[in-house]
Amino acid sequence: MESIYHLFESKAKQVPTKTSLVYLGKEYSFAELLDTIDRVAGALAHLGLKKGDRAILYLPNCPQWVIAWFALQKLGAVAVPITPYYGPGDLEYIANDSGAETIFCLDTNFGYVTRILAETRLRRVIVTTMVDVLPLWKRVLGKALNKVPEGTIHLDENTLRFGRLLQQRGESCVRCEPSAGDELADILYTGGTTGEPKGVPISYGSFLAAVHEQRRNSQALIPLGQDVVIQGAPLYHILGQVIGVGALLNGEQLILLPRLNLDAMFDHIQRYRATTFFGVPGIYRMILDHDRVDQYDLSSLKYCFSGGDVLPGEVARRWERKFDQAIYQGYGTTETCGGISLTPVGQPFPAGTVGKIARHQQVMIVNPDSLEPMPAGEPGEVLVSSQHMVGAYWNKPAETARFFVQRNGRLWYRTGDIARLDAEGWLFYQDRSVDVIKHKGYRIAASRLEAVLQEHPAVIASCVVGIPDSNVGERIKAFVVLNKDVKGVTAYDLISWCRERLAPYEAPHYIEFRDMLPKSKVGKLLRRELRAEEQRKMNAR
Repeated sequence: MESIYHLFESKAKQVPTKTSLVYLGKEYSFAELLDTIDRVAGALAHLGLKKGDRAILYLPNCPQWVIAWFALQKLGAVAVPITPYYGPGDLEYIANDSGAETIFCLDTNFGYVTRILAETRLRRVIVTTMVDVLPLWKRVLGKALNKVPEGTIHLDENTLRFGRLLQQRGESCVRCEPSAGDELADILYTGGTTGEPKGVPISYGSFLAAVHEQRRNSQALIPLGQDVVIQGAPLYHILGQVIGVGALLNGEQLILLPRLNLDAMFDHIQRYRATTFFGVPGIYRMILDHDRVDQYDLSSLKYCFSGGDVLPGEVARRWERKFDQAIYQGYGTTETCGGISLTPVGQPFPAGTVGKIARHQQVMIVNPDSLEPMPAGEPGEVLVSSQHMVGAYWNKPAETARFFVQRNGRLWYRTGDIARLDAEGWLFYQDRSVDVIKHKGYRIAASRLEAVLQEHPAVIASCVVGIPDSNVGERIKAFVVLNKDVKGVTAYDLISWCRERLAPYEAPHYIEFRDMLPKSKVGKLLRRELRAEEQRKMNAR
């Protein structure tokens, strides 16, 4: 199997003068990007980095992330991308769990890195800034106008600037790409049931299969080689990697923004005629509600993709009315290297579906207690298997035994998600199994109720949890954030709204209004925090 680096090198040599990467006005041709990657790989090899070594990418979306990631692939080293929003506690845990000896970080995060060095195996720190790769005049102007956040750094023999790696001339490293599809390209960290993040080892084969399937899905709208992708998800997330890095592997253009700014994103879509955008459902709602969206020409967009959470039907309908195109959904997990299912383009699809099963995945819908297959069309837990699938968590034997099971002579991953598969092969996501509320013997999907609440014009966000009740099992409580411009909406109004659209037993019993809802560092609702809060209230009575 061709390695990730070889695939990129081949594409870069086919289209050397084509723009590969755009960042704050700086454009890299494929030839320039390949040369930069090779120089950085050579410098890393000179520092002692070798095949199998792990290196943490503690960076936002920026060219340095892309350059370092591909340089690691060339060496056969393993990238460990993490969110730049982690504090020293999470950073120390991941450094020790992964066994990384090298870390790439921003100057603004350098202080966190220095705080944990003595407690970890880290011995190489490579520091960069948001503007290191920009022309000198832009760097000077940005600092003069106080537009560039800066952190204090201290250089020594084990700490060096990213710019020093760029000074490497010639290709001085020995090629050491993995030759097998099951060798590691990435370790991505996801939430753990014990409260500690779990490392998910992503193989070359799994990653390339996901890239191929995701791009194949949009090919009817955008011919291969002609896509211009604007990065709408972080590169440390599997969705961001498969679509963003995937664009470069397909010889296509990638636009990076260092942080989410809707006006900047609209401007880049308009200026560079972006054709693919992807993001979580919340971003689509933010775009629709943005005061200045109509001042920009977004007509170049052809493929808009949503993942990471359930897309409310109201958002999908508003988007189609406004832009005369659908939002295509997908469903996946880090453990399955992204897409389990994708909504295919070029054909009608039923409302609420997250698509059809991807060709490189196999799926079983089972009873979450017995793991026996559910009758056709009935909801159950989603089990997934594939050729190059993740087979275990990194250093987590207990959680591996819980989530990876043998059935019918194959290894399957237990997603913990509840879904149903209809007779035509459409998958309908219902909820996390841990977020199914049991009331009077009924199983109620929290996300279904949240979607109905979010269709109310006054509701910006909602989160639904079960409150233990000895008489009925659990009662249903909804936490709701209202639009500040809407006045007079009461809990009674929202409960009535739900009763008109759901079965009687699915409507919430209580509604609490909040100014904001707790979210993880990657923007997912933290139902467990609201459950814990309610439990503390019960214990205090």
